[in-house]
Amino acid sequence: MEQQYQFGLIGKNISYSFSKKFFTNKFQKLILPNYKYDIFDIASIEEVQSIFANPNLQGINVTIPYKEQIIPYLDRLSDEAEKIGAVNTVVIKDGIKTGYNTDAFGFEKTLLLHKKDQHRSALILGNGGVAKAVQYILKKHSISYQSVTRAGDLNFETITENIVHDHLLIIQCTPVGTFPNVENCLQFPFAGLSDKHLVIDLIYNPNYTAFIKKAAENGAKTVNGYYMLEQQAEKAWEIWDVRKK
Repeated sequence: MEQQYQFGLIGKNISYSFSKKFFTNKFQKLILPNYKYDIFDIASIEEVQSIFANPNLQGINVTIPYKEQIIPYLDRLSDEAEKIGAVNTVVIKDGIKTGYNTDAFGFEKTLLLHKKDQHRSALILGNGGVAKAVQYILKKHSISYQSVTRAGDLNFETITENIVHDHLLIIQCTPVGTFPNVENCLQFPFAGLSDKHLVIDLIYNPNYTAFIKKAAENGAKTVNGYYMLEQQAEKAWEIWDVRKK
């Protein structure tokens, strides 16, 4: 029987994900009928052990909320994933599970496409796995930043219009407003925004979150997460090196 090659995405409440269609289309274009990509919607990270038990599994993508939780279940990390502290791509070769972070690659592509000289100071909204990749890239490009979290010194209760005014780059890294909860929006002093601001919301479904709409209404240039998603997926494909299997 011909070897089967299994790939997939693990996450929680991820029926909306674009990944299955994206990678299935790639397999079809390359005429690879024995390659399959599935969505593994799991309630807790412990369930990943049964997914890893599949002898045909070649690689997985990892999304919210497991990008950090997956690490103890892996054998190795790439240098970048280790520095970031989060994984969104796993390769399984000769029984060895190696974690990579392609979110950093995708975010960097997005940032450099839209950043202007005035975007030297950022606010990162959230502190999950993708926020860690964003921090890594901002440090790489010498952009100072502050994190806004639910429980930190700077949080969604204490952030002010003046703080927003002084940080011309805003990166929204939380899942608030993701489909199907499209009416949800972070508490944020949108009046502090101006036409000098760049607001990047890393959500891609819907195209225009409530957060992006309110940012645009206050004059900011806005970008969603779709280009980052495509770029990180292409990087994952490159890491999996499907053509050489």
